Amino acid sequence: MLQVHPILCRAGVMNNYAYLIIDEPSKISAIIDPSEAEPIIRKCKELQVKPQYILNTHHHFDHTDANLELKEKYGSQVVANIKDSERIRGFDIGVEAGKTFAIGKSVAEIIDVSAHTQGHILWYFAKDKVVFTGDTLFNLCVGGLFEGTAEDMFAALQKIKSLPDDVLFYPGHEYTLQFAGEALSLAPSEELIAYIKRAQERLSQGLPVAPVSLGIEKKCNPFLRAQNLTELKQIL
Repeated sequence: MLQVHPILCRAGVMNNYAYLIIDEPSKISAIIDPSEAEPIIRKCKELQVKPQYILNTHHHFDHTDANLELKEKYGSQVVANIKDSERIRGFDIGVEAGKTFAIGKSVAEIIDVSAHTQGHILWYFAKDKVVFTGDTLFNLCVGGLFEGTAEDMFAALQKIKSLPDDVLFYPGHEYTLQFAGEALSLAPSEELIAYIKRAQERLSQGLPVAPVSLGIEKKCNPFLRAQNLTELKQIL
């Protein structure tokens, strides 16, 4: 079983999420997309863990800035797409799309979703029904196209849509309410209204909106609702 602990970084500025994950049987742990060292170190101290790995979804600074500090403090190994070996800070271990990487007994499938950046990957723990989407999929929206095209994003979203509905997804930023109005204007529904209400309640309590099941996200996120490239281009 995989424990997932969201950690808000750059609070009030970029509102990144890093994630501390712990494989319960082995107690082996990892940090996903460490944006800022201090809150991550605080959480590790609270849970008394020393992460053996740092897993990156893509090379952007706000997902890798704490790689070197955490690597120095804990001796963690940085794991990322081998295609990004020259762009990931402190890169140690390369993974490839279509293959797997194990955190103890928890096994992640590596899924290429090049669009937001080339070489962007998902970390999909199929047995645990958890996927970390970085800056490809957010609550009610998607990441911007820094290095890819609309065609790339459509292909990436099809891969996400192919995952089971009961998979929980964890995004790289807290942007839910910023895009709630746009989502409502594009495809209003009772489910979407309930989604936004839940988001407001959780955020008011200082809790992350994530995780949300992909089944719900597929119904409420206008970018996942797009049935073809033309529809996606109209809202990108």
